[in-house]
Amino acid sequence: MPLADAVTTSWSWNLLTDFQVMWSYPFMVNAFRAGAVIAVLAAAVGWFVVLRRQTFAAHTLSVVGFPGASGAVLVGVAAGYGYFAFCVGAAVLIAMLPGSGKGRGEESALTGTIQAFLLACGFLFVALYKGFLKGVNSLLFGSFLGITSSQVLLLTAVAAVVLCVLAVIGRPLLFASVDESVAAARGLPVRALSTVFLVLLGAATAEASQITGSLLVFALLVLPAATAQVLTPRPGLSLVLAMVIGLAVTWLGLAVAYFSPYPVGFYVTTFAFGGYVLARLVAVARQASLVRRGPLLRSAA
Repeated sequence: MPLADAVTTSWSWNLLTDFQVMWSYPFMVNAFRAGAVIAVLAAAVGWFVVLRRQTFAAHTLSVVGFPGASGAVLVGVAAGYGYFAFCVGAAVLIAMLPGSGKGRGEESALTGTIQAFLLACGFLFVALYKGFLKGVNSLLFGSFLGITSSQVLLLTAVAAVVLCVLAVIGRPLLFASVDESVAAARGLPVRALSTVFLVLLGAATAEASQITGSLLVFALLVLPAATAQVLTPRPGLSLVLAMVIGLAVTWLGLAVAYFSPYPVGFYVTTFAFGGYVLARLVAVARQASLVRRGPLLRSAA
Protein backbone atom coordinates (compact mmCIF):
# COMPACT_ATOMS: atom_id res chain seq x y z
CA MET A 1 0.00 0.00 0.00
CA PRO A 2 1.48 3.39 -0.95
CA LEU A 3 1.92 5.96 1.77
CA ALA A 4 -0.44 8.33 -0.04
CA ASP A 5 -3.31 6.04 0.95
CA ALA A 6 -2.65 6.83 4.61
CA VAL A 7 -1.08 10.33 4.71
CA THR A 8 -1.23 13.18 2.25
CA THR A 9 2.33 14.08 1.26
CA SER A 10 3.85 16.17 -1.50
CA TRP A 11 7.13 17.76 -2.47
CA SER A 12 7.82 21.35 -1.45
CA TRP A 13 10.41 23.93 -2.45
CA ASN A 14 12.41 23.07 0.68
CA LEU A 15 13.86 19.61 0.09
CA LEU A 16 15.70 19.65 3.42
CA THR A 17 12.43 20.06 5.28
CA ASP A 18 10.84 17.37 3.13
CA PHE A 19 13.51 14.87 4.10
CA GLN A 20 13.32 15.87 7.76
CA VAL A 21 9.58 15.25 7.75
CA MET A 22 10.01 11.94 5.91
CA TRP A 23 12.61 10.70 8.38
CA SER A 24 10.48 11.76 11.35
CA TYR A 25 8.47 8.58 10.72
CA PRO A 26 10.15 5.54 12.30
CA PHE A 27 8.93 3.24 9.53
CA MET A 28 10.69 5.41 6.93
CA VAL A 29 13.94 5.29 8.90
CA ASN A 30 13.57 1.51 9.05
CA ALA A 31 12.79 1.43 5.31
CA PHE A 32 16.01 3.28 4.46
CA ARG A 33 18.02 1.05 6.78
CA ALA A 34 16.49 -2.10 5.33
CA GLY A 35 16.91 -0.70 1.82
CA ALA A 36 20.64 -0.15 2.39
CA VAL A 37 21.13 -3.71 3.64
CA ILE A 38 19.08 -5.22 0.82
CA ALA A 39 20.70 -3.11 -1.90
CA VAL A 40 24.25 -4.09 -0.93
CA LEU A 41 23.38 -7.76 -0.56
CA ALA A 42 21.40 -7.95 -3.81
CA ALA A 43 24.16 -6.20 -5.75
CA ALA A 44 26.88 -8.50 -4.40
CA VAL A 45 24.95 -11.69 -5.14
CA GLY A 46 23.53 -10.28 -8.37
CA TRP A 47 27.03 -9.57 -9.66
CA PHE A 48 27.70 -13.31 -9.70
CA VAL A 49 24.21 -13.99 -11.11
CA VAL A 50 24.99 -11.86 -14.16
CA LEU A 51 28.50 -13.30 -14.50
CA ARG A 52 27.22 -16.89 -14.28
CA ARG A 53 24.25 -16.20 -16.59
CA GLN A 54 21.77 -17.50 -14.03
CA THR A 55 19.22 -14.73 -14.43
CA PHE A 56 16.43 -17.22 -15.16
CA ALA A 57 17.07 -18.98 -11.86
CA ALA A 58 17.06 -15.59 -10.11
CA HIS A 59 13.75 -14.72 -11.75
CA THR A 60 12.26 -18.04 -10.66
CA LEU A 61 13.33 -17.52 -7.05
CA SER A 62 11.86 -14.01 -7.07
CA VAL A 63 8.52 -15.32 -8.32
CA VAL A 64 8.26 -18.14 -5.77
CA GLY A 65 8.62 -15.59 -2.99
CA PHE A 66 4.98 -14.64 -3.65
CA PRO A 67 3.47 -18.02 -2.67
CA GLY A 68 5.81 -18.09 0.30
CA ALA A 69 4.64 -14.73 1.60
CA SER A 70 0.95 -15.39 0.90
CA GLY A 71 1.20 -18.84 2.47
CA ALA A 72 2.80 -17.37 5.58
CA VAL A 73 -0.02 -14.85 5.94
CA LEU A 74 -2.53 -17.67 5.44
CA VAL A 75 -1.14 -19.64 8.38
CA GLY A 76 -0.79 -16.55 10.56
CA VAL A 77 2.95 -15.78 10.56
CA ALA A 78 4.96 -12.86 9.19
CA ALA A 79 5.32 -12.73 5.41
CA GLY A 80 9.10 -12.45 5.73
CA TYR A 81 9.37 -15.99 7.06
CA GLY A 82 7.44 -17.24 4.04
CA TYR A 83 9.78 -15.40 1.69
CA PHE A 84 12.83 -17.07 3.23
CA ALA A 85 11.27 -20.54 3.46
CA PHE A 86 10.11 -20.68 -0.15
CA CYS A 87 13.02 -18.85 -1.80
CA VAL A 88 15.72 -20.87 -0.03
CA GLY A 89 13.74 -24.09 -0.43
CA ALA A 90 13.28 -23.46 -4.16
CA ALA A 91 17.00 -22.68 -4.45
CA VAL A 92 17.87 -26.06 -2.93
CA LEU A 93 15.41 -27.76 -5.27
CA ILE A 94 16.90 -26.05 -8.34
CA ALA A 95 20.40 -27.01 -7.18
CA MET A 96 19.31 -30.66 -7.12
CA LEU A 97 18.21 -30.57 -10.77
CA PRO A 98 20.40 -32.33 -13.37
CA GLY A 99 22.98 -29.98 -14.87
CA SER A 100 22.24 -27.20 -12.39
CA GLY A 101 24.14 -24.00 -13.12
CA LYS A 102 25.15 -25.01 -16.66
CA GLY A 103 22.27 -23.36 -18.49
CA ARG A 104 21.01 -26.57 -20.11
CA GLY A 105 17.61 -26.66 -21.75
CA GLU A 106 16.38 -29.46 -19.47
CA GLU A 107 17.31 -27.46 -16.41
CA SER A 108 15.50 -24.38 -17.73
CA ALA A 109 12.36 -26.41 -18.44
CA LEU A 110 12.33 -27.95 -14.97
CA THR A 111 13.01 -24.59 -13.33
CA GLY A 112 10.16 -23.02 -15.31
CA THR A 113 7.86 -25.83 -14.21
CA ILE A 114 8.67 -25.16 -10.55
CA GLN A 115 8.09 -21.45 -11.10
CA ALA A 116 4.66 -21.93 -12.72
CA PHE A 117 3.44 -24.38 -10.08
CA LEU A 118 4.50 -22.29 -7.09
CA LEU A 119 3.09 -19.11 -8.59
CA ALA A 120 -0.26 -20.88 -8.99
CA CYS A 121 -0.01 -21.95 -5.33
CA GLY A 122 0.43 -18.31 -4.37
CA PHE A 123 -2.86 -17.31 -5.95
CA LEU A 124 -4.52 -20.32 -4.29
CA PHE A 125 -3.27 -19.12 -0.88
CA VAL A 126 -4.67 -15.65 -1.63
CA ALA A 127 -8.04 -17.13 -2.55
CA LEU A 128 -8.13 -19.20 0.66
CA TYR A 129 -7.34 -16.14 2.79
CA LYS A 130 -10.50 -14.04 2.58
CA GLY A 131 -10.03 -10.28 2.50
CA PHE A 132 -6.36 -10.46 1.57
CA LEU A 133 -6.71 -9.08 -1.97
CA LYS A 134 -5.51 -5.56 -1.07
CA GLY A 135 -2.25 -7.04 0.16
CA VAL A 136 -1.47 -8.76 -3.15
CA ASN A 137 -0.09 -5.56 -4.69
CA SER A 138 2.33 -5.13 -1.79
CA LEU A 139 3.56 -8.71 -2.08
CA LEU A 140 3.98 -8.47 -5.86
CA PHE A 141 5.20 -4.90 -6.30
CA GLY A 142 6.63 -3.91 -2.93
CA SER A 143 5.88 -1.60 -0.01
CA PHE A 144 7.87 0.14 2.69
CA LEU A 145 5.02 0.39 5.18
CA GLY A 146 5.22 -1.78 8.27
CA ILE A 147 8.99 -2.41 8.27
CA THR A 148 9.92 -2.75 11.94
CA SER A 149 13.22 -2.48 13.79
CA SER A 150 13.16 -6.22 14.46
CA GLN A 151 12.80 -6.89 10.73
CA VAL A 152 15.77 -4.63 10.02
CA LEU A 153 17.84 -6.59 12.53
CA LEU A 154 16.77 -9.89 10.94
CA LEU A 155 17.62 -8.63 7.45
CA THR A 156 20.99 -7.35 8.66
CA ALA A 157 21.84 -10.66 10.34
CA VAL A 158 20.92 -12.69 7.26
CA ALA A 159 22.82 -10.31 4.98
CA ALA A 160 25.92 -10.52 7.16
CA VAL A 161 25.89 -14.33 7.02
CA VAL A 162 25.33 -14.39 3.24
CA LEU A 163 28.07 -11.82 2.56
CA CYS A 164 30.53 -13.66 4.81
CA VAL A 165 29.90 -16.96 3.01
CA LEU A 166 30.13 -15.19 -0.35
CA ALA A 167 33.46 -13.65 0.67
CA VAL A 168 34.81 -17.10 1.61
CA ILE A 169 33.80 -18.76 -1.67
CA GLY A 170 34.25 -15.64 -3.81
CA ARG A 171 37.57 -16.45 -5.50
CA PRO A 172 36.83 -20.10 -6.39
CA LEU A 173 33.28 -19.12 -7.38
CA LEU A 174 34.68 -16.45 -9.70
CA PHE A 175 37.03 -19.01 -11.26
CA ALA A 176 34.20 -21.53 -11.71
CA SER A 177 31.94 -18.83 -13.16
CA VAL A 178 34.46 -17.72 -15.78
CA ASP A 179 35.56 -21.21 -16.90
CA GLU A 180 33.75 -24.10 -15.24
CA SER A 181 35.54 -26.90 -17.09
CA VAL A 182 39.02 -25.61 -16.24
CA ALA A 183 37.97 -25.04 -12.62
CA ALA A 184 36.73 -28.63 -12.39
CA ALA A 185 39.97 -29.88 -13.94
CA ARG A 186 41.91 -27.96 -11.28
CA GLY A 187 40.00 -29.87 -8.59
CA LEU A 188 37.51 -27.19 -7.51
CA PRO A 189 34.16 -28.55 -6.21
CA VAL A 190 32.15 -26.87 -8.96
CA ARG A 191 28.86 -28.59 -8.12
CA ALA A 192 29.11 -27.72 -4.42
CA LEU A 193 29.98 -24.11 -5.23
CA SER A 194 26.94 -23.87 -7.50
CA THR A 195 24.68 -25.30 -4.77
CA VAL A 196 25.98 -22.95 -2.10
CA PHE A 197 25.61 -19.98 -4.41
CA LEU A 198 22.01 -20.87 -5.26
CA VAL A 199 21.18 -21.00 -1.54
CA LEU A 200 22.79 -17.58 -1.09
CA LEU A 201 20.78 -16.34 -4.06
CA GLY A 202 17.60 -17.64 -2.45
CA ALA A 203 18.35 -15.78 0.78
CA ALA A 204 19.18 -12.57 -1.10
CA THR A 205 15.98 -12.86 -3.13
CA ALA A 206 13.91 -13.30 0.03
CA GLU A 207 15.50 -10.17 1.50
CA ALA A 208 15.02 -7.98 -1.58
CA SER A 209 11.37 -9.06 -1.88
CA GLN A 210 10.68 -7.23 1.39
CA ILE A 211 11.17 -3.90 -0.44
CA THR A 212 10.51 -4.46 -4.15
CA GLY A 213 7.94 -7.25 -3.97
CA SER A 214 8.23 -10.63 -5.64
CA LEU A 215 7.89 -9.56 -9.26
CA LEU A 216 10.31 -6.63 -9.20
CA VAL A 217 13.10 -8.09 -7.03
CA PHE A 218 14.73 -9.08 -10.31
CA ALA A 219 15.58 -5.40 -10.81
CA LEU A 220 17.82 -5.16 -7.74
CA LEU A 221 19.45 -8.53 -8.38
CA VAL A 222 20.34 -7.95 -12.03
CA LEU A 223 20.24 -4.31 -13.15
CA PRO A 224 22.88 -2.74 -10.82
CA ALA A 225 25.27 -5.62 -11.47
CA ALA A 226 24.65 -5.58 -15.23
CA THR A 227 25.15 -1.81 -15.29
CA ALA A 228 28.43 -2.04 -13.39
CA GLN A 229 29.76 -4.79 -15.67
CA VAL A 230 28.93 -2.67 -18.72
CA LEU A 231 30.85 0.28 -17.28
CA THR A 232 34.02 -1.62 -16.33
CA PRO A 233 35.44 -5.12 -16.93
CA ARG A 234 37.49 -5.05 -13.72
CA PRO A 235 35.87 -7.51 -11.26
CA GLY A 236 36.62 -5.70 -8.00
CA LEU A 237 35.67 -2.26 -9.29
CA SER A 238 32.48 -3.45 -10.96
CA LEU A 239 31.40 -5.29 -7.78
CA VAL A 240 31.81 -2.14 -5.68
CA LEU A 241 30.13 -0.05 -8.37
CA ALA A 242 27.17 -2.45 -8.44
CA MET A 243 26.68 -1.95 -4.69
CA VAL A 244 26.83 1.84 -5.07
CA ILE A 245 24.30 1.79 -7.91
CA GLY A 246 22.00 -0.56 -6.00
CA LEU A 247 22.10 1.64 -2.90
CA ALA A 248 21.49 4.79 -4.95
CA VAL A 249 18.45 3.48 -6.84
CA THR A 250 16.94 1.94 -3.69
CA TRP A 251 17.21 5.09 -1.59
CA LEU A 252 16.05 7.27 -4.47
CA GLY A 253 13.10 4.97 -5.08
CA LEU A 254 12.12 5.07 -1.40
CA ALA A 255 12.33 8.87 -1.30
CA VAL A 256 10.24 9.39 -4.42
CA ALA A 257 7.68 6.73 -3.45
CA TYR A 258 7.11 8.48 -0.11
CA PHE A 259 5.67 11.46 -2.01
CA SER A 260 3.83 9.35 -4.60
CA PRO A 261 0.73 7.12 -4.76
CA TYR A 262 2.68 4.46 -6.67
CA PRO A 263 4.59 1.41 -5.33
CA VAL A 264 8.24 1.73 -4.37
CA GLY A 265 9.11 -1.25 -6.57
CA PHE A 266 8.11 0.71 -9.67
CA TYR A 267 10.51 3.54 -8.89
CA VAL A 268 13.40 1.28 -7.90
CA THR A 269 13.00 -0.67 -11.14
CA THR A 270 12.64 2.48 -13.26
CA PHE A 271 15.74 4.15 -11.82
CA ALA A 272 17.76 0.94 -12.13
CA PHE A 273 16.66 0.49 -15.75
CA GLY A 274 17.47 4.13 -16.51
CA GLY A 275 20.97 3.64 -15.11
CA TYR A 276 21.48 0.57 -17.29
CA VAL A 277 20.36 2.43 -20.43
CA LEU A 278 22.75 5.30 -19.63
CA ALA A 279 25.59 2.82 -19.10
CA ARG A 280 24.86 1.24 -22.48
CA LEU A 281 24.88 4.65 -24.15
CA VAL A 282 28.21 5.47 -22.50
CA ALA A 283 29.64 2.14 -23.71
CA VAL A 284 28.43 2.79 -27.27
CA ALA A 285 29.87 6.32 -27.23
CA ARG A 286 33.18 5.00 -25.89
CA GLN A 287 33.35 2.36 -28.61
CA ALA A 288 32.53 4.91 -31.31
CA SER A 289 35.27 7.17 -29.99
CA LEU A 290 37.81 4.35 -30.20
CA VAL A 291 36.75 3.57 -33.77
CA ARG A 292 37.19 7.21 -34.79
CA ARG A 293 40.57 7.46 -33.10
CA GLY A 294 41.87 4.24 -34.69
CA PRO A 295 42.92 5.72 -38.07
CA LEU A 296 44.51 8.74 -36.34
CA LEU A 297 46.61 6.50 -34.09
CA ARG A 298 47.73 4.37 -37.03
CA SER A 299 48.69 7.44 -39.08
CA ALA A 300 50.62 8.92 -36.15
CA ALA A 301 52.53 5.65 -35.77
